Amino acid sequence: MIALLLDLANILGGFLLAVGLLARLPSVGDNLAGAARAIGPFGWIVGVVALICGGYFLIVHLTSGPRIFHFEIIGLITGVLLLWERLNLARRTGQDLPASAAAVAGLILAVFGVIAILVGLQGLFTPN
Repeated sequence: MIALLLDLANILGGFLLAVGLLARLPSVGDNLAGAARAIGPFGWIVGVVALICGGYFLIVHLTSGPRIFHFEIIGLITGVLLLWERLNLARRTGQDLPASAAAVAGLILAVFGVIAILVGLQGLFTPN
């Protein structure tokens, strides 16, 4: 059950991170952007679930093996990135990035979001 939560958190979290890139797809971008607006307020819950499930599996695989898997690493990073906006003090104090740096950061987040979606889908079809 926890593995399913981790996979779903990776998929939803990856979608929320990649929506800026996915919204540019022709003929489906508007629908994806609307879905992201509906799910967006709950992004912090997805981030917490990703951190808890990824941390659980990291501890389990560190202590009892067989090895650390990429599912939990991606889940931990996804959780941190989704919660970063709530934790980021610079945004709350008004110190934002320049436009070029923000564009690069947005592209990196979007690419990581696509990777998280693919890892989550892989986790759904991979036995534990």
